[in-house]
Amino acid sequence: MGKVKTIYVCQECGSETPQWAGQCGACKAWNSMVEQVDAKKVSSTAKSSRFTGYAGQDSKVVKMDKVDLSELPRMSSGLSELDRVLGGGLVPGSVVLMGGDPGIGKSTILLQSLCKISETDSVLYVTGEESLQQVTMRAQRLGLATGDFSLLTETQVEQITTQALMQKPKVMVVDSIQTIYTEMLQSAPGGVAQVRESAAQLVRFAKQTGITLLVVGHVTKDGALAGPRVLEHMVDAVLYFEGERDGRLRLLRAVKNRFGAVNELGVFAMTDEGLKQVKNPSAIFLSKYQDPVAGSAVMATWEGTRPMLVEIQALVDTSHAPQPRRIAVGLDHQRIAMLLAVLNRHAGIATYDQDVFANVVGGVRVMETSSDLALVASIISSLRNRPLEEHTVIFGEIGLAGEIRPVPNGQERLKEAAKHGFKRAIVPEGNKPQKPFDGMEVIGVSRMAQFIQLI
Repeated sequence: MGKVKTIYVCQECGSETPQWAGQCGACKAWNSMVEQVDAKKVSSTAKSSRFTGYAGQDSKVVKMDKVDLSELPRMSSGLSELDRVLGGGLVPGSVVLMGGDPGIGKSTILLQSLCKISETDSVLYVTGEESLQQVTMRAQRLGLATGDFSLLTETQVEQITTQALMQKPKVMVVDSIQTIYTEMLQSAPGGVAQVRESAAQLVRFAKQTGITLLVVGHVTKDGALAGPRVLEHMVDAVLYFEGERDGRLRLLRAVKNRFGAVNELGVFAMTDEGLKQVKNPSAIFLSKYQDPVAGSAVMATWEGTRPMLVEIQALVDTSHAPQPRRIAVGLDHQRIAMLLAVLNRHAGIATYDQDVFANVVGGVRVMETSSDLALVASIISSLRNRPLEEHTVIFGEIGLAGEIRPVPNGQERLKEAAKHGFKRAIVPEGNKPQKPFDGMEVIGVSRMAQFIQLI
């Protein structure tokens, strides 16, 4: 490789300097200088390998009607829930970034997937955090069949791509991007410049060779992917692995996917033999009570391409503080404050002297507005200390004027509820079926006052 020159660029104003400085001399911003490769000074050899053929094709202008639209064949990851989140499977040449808290199961799910794929195709697991013995021991502990499973312990991206070209795997995992570095930069692995440049080389390598690349990324204490935001823009799909480490359930969510739907959800259960797929998550998230309890309502949420039943619980209690508390787990706490104001204005139910706590059972996050009706129903049920009618499912959006708005995919939500034995549904008038629904009484509501009378 030819000699590569590095410079430092201010992330605020874009000014360049040959040496690092704590403060930018142009805009006076502090700690904004980031190391980068100087594209203007790169030798012809380095430039030809680094800056050309990024998408794996020759640089030439093509008419849109001449573009080959034949769909790339997908490859199964060996886990149907992972395939669902990916939009149907792995796409050749795609790059998938997976993030999650430490110990949540990122390496485990990728190891299980690669072991399944290795039964028919060659795979390569690149680890910069563990030794070969550690990875092998974990695979044996989980009882996985290794097949044509290859391992590599390396942190230099140039060596990784060289070894991968010799091995020619169908699928490759890099665990993790924060441990990878490139010899073109002098900064330490995990820094902004190293993560960005190493990821760019790996993405370019995947596009040019057609190898499917799965990359593990660390997260910050706030739960966001560590490193520069451009890392998420480079890749084709971004997956987040969620759940409590001391809990049993793990949720895999797609927040970006160029080959499928976003916000798709895969549900897994952590066991002694690794992650097990949960085929019917609605049954997991619904509590089984011997007697009905106050403050509990069941709603049908929509996750990606499928409906799912979840239970929303609320606890309303007299506040002894000057400012009543509004705490939500798995819900938007700002929307709770808005719904309480609508409840006071249009239904005459005041909670200004009450603490309100809301929770979605099972650790699921429900951010869509279809949870409004179920949340209000659980709040009123707890406030009155009166359980809702059994076998009732509720969903719908509440407007600021007290109107009940319809939500997408209402028919599919009702079918999911009927499949699990629910006999009664309270939905927006716009989501009420025109024909009677088999085995279920569907009640349509259009105003808040009408809804309060039903519960």
